[in-house]
Amino acid sequence: MGAAGPLMGGVGRLVVAVAALAAVALGALAAARVRMGRDAAVAIARAAVQLAAVALVIGWVFRHPGAVWLYLAVMVAAATWTSTRRIGLGAAGAWRVAAAIVAGAVVAVGAVMGAGALPRQAASLLPFAAQIIGGSMTAVSLAGQRMRDEARATWPEVEGWLALGARPRQAAAPLARVAVSRALVPAIDQTRNAGVVVLPGAFVGLLLGGASPLEAAQVQLLVLVGLLAAESVAAVAATQLMRAGTGARRPA
Repeated sequence: MGAAGPLMGGVGRLVVAVAALAAVALGALAAARVRMGRDAAVAIARAAVQLAAVALVIGWVFRHPGAVWLYLAVMVAAATWTSTRRIGLGAAGAWRVAAAIVAGAVVAVGAVMGAGALPRQAASLLPFAAQIIGGSMTAVSLAGQRMRDEARATWPEVEGWLALGARPRQAAAPLARVAVSRALVPAIDQTRNAGVVVLPGAFVGLLLGGASPLEAAQVQLLVLVGLLAAESVAAVAATQLMRAGTGARRPA
């Protein structure tokens, strides 16, 4: 694979390939009479527009390295809004979500950059940190949702602990443990099965970009273990911050 890049034939052939794949997806849904064709078409269109916009923004950030922190702050804000809405905490609980996401991201990114495993440059920091923030967001969403669902399903038990004199945080502790264990299942399965069930995205992207298989494997290992570390911290932090409120009253 030469220095010209992973795509052969430029934008024209990319458009043809994407159009063909979209036609396959929409055709399969139509043949099965699954009414998700519009949703799929909108998703494809949004992906194209958003990725084009992100490519322009990231290109600008690479030319102005100091802006990487602003970009990451915007990502954290968007991740916080997404998880807060997904969990159903409301604006008052957004700070808990933000704190959990930031905690997971800072620990993982700090460990990798502190060890010097990746160059301390915007071109390395931005894509790695972005994946870690996204993973932290997913873990917080899953842990928060699971904790609220567990609270609804087992509320009589929580009330029983409260009646025996337990504090809200103590009464909600078992719910937090279940929520964290369930939230980490995707990350653990992805890490355990990397290269066996599927080739992860970073590995494939590096190979398409011309990196050697060994280089791609090294970076992918950093990403996978970084995600597992970040998601573990984020899920634990989210449930710990939610424990007092969950145990004090039954979730709506």
